[in-house]
Amino acid sequence: MACPVGAGHGWSASCPHVFGSGDGNLANYLWDGQRVQVVDFEDSGLSDRAFELAEITEHVGSWVEQPLDVDGFLSHFELTNAEFARLVDCRRLLALVWLFLLAFDAADNPRNPPGTAERQASRLLHLLA
Repeated sequence: MACPVGAGHGWSASCPHVFGSGDGNLANYLWDGQRVQVVDFEDSGLSDRAFELAEITEHVGSWVEQPLDVDGFLSHFELTNAEFARLVDCRRLLALVWLFLLAFDAADNPRNPPGTAERQASRLLHLLA
């Protein structure tokens, strides 16, 4: 059986590295009319561009109240075939992560509007189709 850590390192080595914020919350990015400024570096570090784009598109803040035009957003990036494949996988993974997080939202003190977990389940099913 292959070592998962070794497999992970091999996969990571095949990805072009970028500096990423690691947190796709749109509130962490400011647009000054010419470029985007990152304002939260708590989870930042070496990352993969496909993962960072998935972080933005799948973050609950990107769709729960004012939906991000995901296709329009992603059209600004020229992705290689390998990056696009990783983007699809990363979006699915992060949609699943968000479903787990939203499923445990406290009923007596919810952080999100009613029905958010159900909407996330639908989003995940769409990404898995």
